[in-house]
Amino acid sequence: MADQKKYKILIVDDDKFLLDMYAVKFKNSGFEVDLAQGALEGLEKLRNNENKPDGILLDMVMPGMDGVDFLTAVKKDKLAEKSSMIVLTNQEQSGETDKTKGFGISGYIIKATTVPSGVVEDVRKILEKK
Repeated sequence: MADQKKYKILIVDDDKFLLDMYAVKFKNSGFEVDLAQGALEGLEKLRNNENKPDGILLDMVMPGMDGVDFLTAVKKDKLAEKSSMIVLTNQEQSGETDKTKGFGISGYIIKATTVPSGVVEDVRKILEKK
């Protein structure tokens, strides 16, 4: 792992348990991790932090502001133009993936069918392609 680039990732999800679990998995794999419990907190972090993440791992179903609204705000306000957007969700219906098409999503990972270590590796592969 010493020869791997240390990527910075922002994880946006309303589920505190999942945030904490993914934080541990990503940190143990050499990532620098920032967490946002919900889309509004994620937007606030992007607006207030000059050091933008390499990747944003985003849940789609969240109360208050969902993933599509988050993506819309990020794109409109140009908050993360160089960050890879990666959707992490349980929504596998094609209608859900269609909603994210205009946002330049770099990856789409289904929580229910991907173990946490698989999520970390998928994210690393996506970021390495960038």
